[in-house]
Amino acid sequence: MDIGLWIDELRPFPEVIATVEKAAAAGVARVWIGDRAGWDALTLFAAVGDRAPGIGFGTAVTTTMPRHPLALAAQALTTQAATGGRLTLGIGPSHAPLVRGRYGLPFDRPGTHTEEYLRILGPALRGADADLDGQVLSGHGGVVAPGTTAPPVLLSAHGPRLMRLAGELADGVLSTWTSPRGAADVVAAVGAASSGSPQVVVTAIMALTDEPDTLRAEVGAAFDLANQLPTYRRWLDHQGLDRAVDTVIAGDERTIAAAVRAYADAGVTELQVAPAGSPQVQDRTVAYVVTL
Repeated sequence: MDIGLWIDELRPFPEVIATVEKAAAAGVARVWIGDRAGWDALTLFAAVGDRAPGIGFGTAVTTTMPRHPLALAAQALTTQAATGGRLTLGIGPSHAPLVRGRYGLPFDRPGTHTEEYLRILGPALRGADADLDGQVLSGHGGVVAPGTTAPPVLLSAHGPRLMRLAGELADGVLSTWTSPRGAADVVAAVGAASSGSPQVVVTAIMALTDEPDTLRAEVGAAFDLANQLPTYRRWLDHQGLDRAVDTVIAGDERTIAAAVRAYADAGVTELQVAPAGSPQVQDRTVAYVVTL
């Protein structure tokens, strides 16, 4: 199982770049940046590519609702070329309150939207023409990107329909607020829908700390919204979890190592570590996890 690193992009640009460079030097397999209210991840990866050789780059996740799939295909292929083929494109429809509140867009039929999005995006990334007049999306034509191979596409999925799509129409899945037990369910669902060997990337908030209860309280307060978003709420209920913070891994080296081993045993192909705590705790956490 590989170890990836989720990076907080809501910081000055030089700090984000320095974190990517540090991760590459530490032996992290892939760095991940989300789509919140900060730097554009695909543009940032194109800019930093030559300064962080060897490491992979992933978006976790790029929100599909405000971007047409052909436009995203062109941007992703540009970044793929700029990074020498090291991009993984993680996508997802996000959540109704966020899409409506931030973009003023409708959040209707997200499952249909996601399926049609992948049916347009996939051919365009592979150098073919899309040709779809769907129920919520249409796309015709392709993207000219000579000499560039398609990046893997991973779908953020926490329910049966999107997990099936992650196996059928994408190269794998991104999952968050996921326990090792939940991860095993993801591996089984996506694997059953795939004809190949799908990537299963699970995000875990993690801290190597002497004060795990304090850290969990801080994380729980910061991410309380996750407990209320319908997609995450259903996923937590499926796992028998009360709150998203119940998936946080915090404690000593033995605690961290046991959790990492449990995710590997569940069939996860990459654990995307989201370090929490002070900068010192975060650095210590990443330095330890990459040795496991």
